[in-house]
This record gives sequence, C-alpha cells and structure tokens, in this order.
Amino acid sequence: MAPGPHYGMATVSTDLGHNSSVIDLNWALNQPEKRTDFGWRALHGTIVLGKTLTQAYYGSNQKIAYSYYNGCSTGGRQGLREIQEFPDSFDGALIGAPAWWTSHLNNYVTKLGIYNLPVSDPKHIPTALFSVIGDEVVRQCDSADGVKDGIVTSPELCAFDYSKLLCRGGGNSSTCLTSAQIETAKKVYSDAYSSVDGSLVYPGLTLSSEDQWYILLGGTEPSPFGVGYQRDFLLDDAAWDWRNYNDSLVKLAERTDPGGAQAVKFDTSAFKRRGGKMLLYHGVADGLVPTKGSEYYYNKTVEAFGGDAGAVTDFLRFFLIPGMQHCWSTPVGAPYNIAGAFQPGAMGSGQWSVPGFKDKDHDAVLALVDWVEHGRAVDSIIATTWNSPLDPSSGLLAQRPLCPWPQKAVYDKTGDVAAASSWSCPPLTVKGRNPWWWWWRWW
Repeated sequence: MAPGPHYGMATVSTDLGHNSSVIDLNWALNQPEKRTDFGWRALHGTIVLGKTLTQAYYGSNQKIAYSYYNGCSTGGRQGLREIQEFPDSFDGALIGAPAWWTSHLNNYVTKLGIYNLPVSDPKHIPTALFSVIGDEVVRQCDSADGVKDGIVTSPELCAFDYSKLLCRGGGNSSTCLTSAQIETAKKVYSDAYSSVDGSLVYPGLTLSSEDQWYILLGGTEPSPFGVGYQRDFLLDDAAWDWRNYNDSLVKLAERTDPGGAQAVKFDTSAFKRRGGKMLLYHGVADGLVPTKGSEYYYNKTVEAFGGDAGAVTDFLRFFLIPGMQHCWSTPVGAPYNIAGAFQPGAMGSGQWSVPGFKDKDHDAVLALVDWVEHGRAVDSIIATTWNSPLDPSSGLLAQRPLCPWPQKAVYDKTGDVAAASSWSCPPLTVKGRNPWWWWWRWW
C-alpha cells in the first residue's frame, strides 16, 4: 500500500478474508464462503468500503475524483475480475501478469509439473540443468530481434535447435541433456492441450523463462499452486494425490469455477463506455504465469470486440517486458521496472515510483493517470534497471522503451544499446481510433 499516498491517493488493500503463506491453500478446504471472498467478494467489498471511508474522512466538500487499481499475478486477476463484473469501480487499472484463467492455469500447473516427474524417471530434468537450457536459449535466441544484448526479446522468432543441448558420446551429463530430457523441455515450451477433448489447457512457458523453472518444475511433486487448487478448491479432498490428475479436472473447474475467481468475461465494453482505461503488462521471462496467457487474454478481448483492435487500443494497451520475470526483477540485466505492483517494495522500504525517474514516461502508474485525466494515450513506457536490479543506489544500468503489443521497440543501430534514446516505438496505427476520454480521481 505504501506507494499510493506518494501519488496523492488514499490507498486500501485486503487480505481477502484469510491469512496464509503464499503457497498455503489449506484455508480453502471445505470453505466455500472463503473461496468466494478470495474469488471476488472481498475485493469488491473493500473497494466499496474504502470509497465510503475516504469520502467520509475528507467530507462532502472534496468528492472522490478518480479511482485506480494496481495489482500483479493474483492481484492482476482480481483487477480484471472487478472490472469485468463492476465496471464502475475504477477509472484506471494497472494489471500485471494476471492469473486470470484459474480453471485452466491451476490445472496446467499440475500438468506441467507432471511432465518432469517422477524424479527417478529418465525424462526428469534436474534443477541444475535449468541454467544450462537457459544459457543455450540466450545463445540462440538473443539475436532474434536483430540486437545482441543478452536479452531474449522475441522468443517467438527463435527457431530453437534442441540438438545443441544433446549429450553426445561421453559428454558430461551436467552440461547437456539426454533425448528423453529434451522431449520434456519441448513439452514445457509447448502449449498444453487436453487429452480428453483436445482443447487448450494453457499456453506454454516462453523461451527465456528458465531461471524460474524451479518454481513449477523443481519439486518432487507439482507446485502447491496447482495441487492445492485441486485438493482445497476444486475437489475438497485433503487426501487427493496428484498422481490421480487427469485433464477432466479442467472441465470440472470450468463448470464449477470455485469461488467465482475466473476473469473470463472478455467483453469489457461497459468499462470502456464509462471511460475506463487499462494498462496490461507481462514479463517475457515469467516462469510462473506463462506470458502467452496474457497474449491470449488480449486476443480474446479483441475477438469480443468483433475483431476490431482499434476499439480495444482506445482503452487497453498491452506491454511485454523482455527479460522480466514474474511481476518484477530480471536475471539478465533487462530494463524491467515501471513501478508496477511489487516493484517498489522489492527495492526496499520507502521506495515508490521509479527511483530517479518519477514521471509519466517511466512510471506506468503516472502514465495511466495521465491517460485517464488528460486523455494522452500511453504509446510507450520506458523501463529501467540498475547494476543490481533491486538496488537503485547501485547505479543505472539500462533503460528501454516498451511499446504497445504487438509492436516492439526498434534500435537505431548506432546509439548505446543501454540508452532509451537509442530505441523508439513505431507509430500505433490501428483502425477505429476514438480520441475521447474522461476520468475522475480517487483522492
């Protein structure tokens, strides 16, 4: 909550009605009301009460002018869910790496973990080899965007050659993979489909996400983010064994949607009609919530607007952040910081915005406010990183503009690759642009 008052805003947050560690989902077992609180009700109630308290504190002479939301991961899901169901709650929303498709994502997490299990199977990739894969990805994919800078910017353009990872002859197995292990890696990067009906379960992880593979692929059983969902949300069975997983659980989750947590109402025209604006972002190197899931969400939104991308970009801009992991930080020195949720706090107590660059060109919150209150659409955001990614006092390392997806920053081929001035975003040209905005601020 700390950054909010620095922007001149009253700020509210909620524990959603339960207290637990990040990976503990036991609180949800046989607790349908707590699941509903988690899914949507606690957040909405907090928003309503927060506005009431704020208005009461400042009195009738100072009306709430604008309301904003900032959240990432589950926080991103919550923001999308609120906007879809209650379009009047916020005027602007900053949504990061949203875990929006709960019925699919949480089942995918278990399915993904099973790809690499059991640990005694020849197909199992030990965690020590994740960095070997990641290093090879950088070697092959770094230049796919035309710039060799140690950052995988365009993984979709990389024709990755798995044979470069293959152990040959008497090769050291600590620096290469067997054929069986390579097949596992291919599954990790591939979109997952249901063995029941062939439908999409979830898009796969991206090339460059390897530094975070330990979260979903590094255990002796699948991640609690998946297994806990099946045990405590979906089946209400504390004794359920992950070895009993099958893809029929995806359809069960679709039908029951425990807690009403899914944010799958892609037609957000009510939010747009009342002037709502949203910035969506996702790290390309995310190893927890697959980056391509946000691409899928954006495309489904365009589809819901009749395929008119212009009708969407009028109120929603989507930014990919190359080299950024889940919500924050980077293992490759990539510019990542845009003052998204978690980012100021990760840098230490008292931090807010982007240290040294507290303006709308570098801070996505201020860029959103400017779009909301002055009608200037966000055509780029300059991301920042430091020599030590979470320590601004370590000195500026690099900056780079982020462009609205599917556009990407273009290097001028002459300037310092670490300088934002050496890059530019192509003009955003889509049909149906409508230069009409209005907003009010939540003080």
